[in-house]
Amino acid sequence: MVERSLSGVERILRDDEIIVSKTDLKGRITYCNDIFMHMAGYTESELLGQPHSIIRHPAMPRCAFKLVWDTVEAGREVFAYVVNRARNGDHYWVFAHLTPDFDDAGQIVGYHSFRRSVDRRALATVEPIYAALLAEEARHHDRKEGMVASTRMLLATLEEKGVTYDQFVLGL
Repeated sequence: MVERSLSGVERILRDDEIIVSKTDLKGRITYCNDIFMHMAGYTESELLGQPHSIIRHPAMPRCAFKLVWDTVEAGREVFAYVVNRARNGDHYWVFAHLTPDFDDAGQIVGYHSFRRSVDRRALATVEPIYAALLAEEARHHDRKEGMVASTRMLLATLEEKGVTYDQFVLGL
């Protein structure tokens, strides 16, 4: 994928809007609602079949995505604050609720995500943590080592606060 530049402009998801998307097991988009398309700046045909990472913002630590994917692949829901990048380089923050989709036999067949507007006060806590995690990832020449190190850092931060990830996120 061609690297897109950042505009520095923030798009704001309204309180009455919900972004909805579904993916297959590989994270390829199988459904996206109109609000997703509007915020991301893509058409439906440009999004369907693409990896959900098409909207990944470079300010999102890789360890946060690893935690999210590990959780939903294990069959559990997860909540996360996420900054996304629109096609034109604008960014937008969301509070995401990600869950696995199960078939009648209880097997995971895909994932869906509902994203709402963020509590701006929560971002005052989230943004410095994400910046520190990104800095830790950048200290390592090997991307995998960087992600492992930032994951350790995130877990140490949660342990220091005496909370689980879910307790931390939902308590913001």
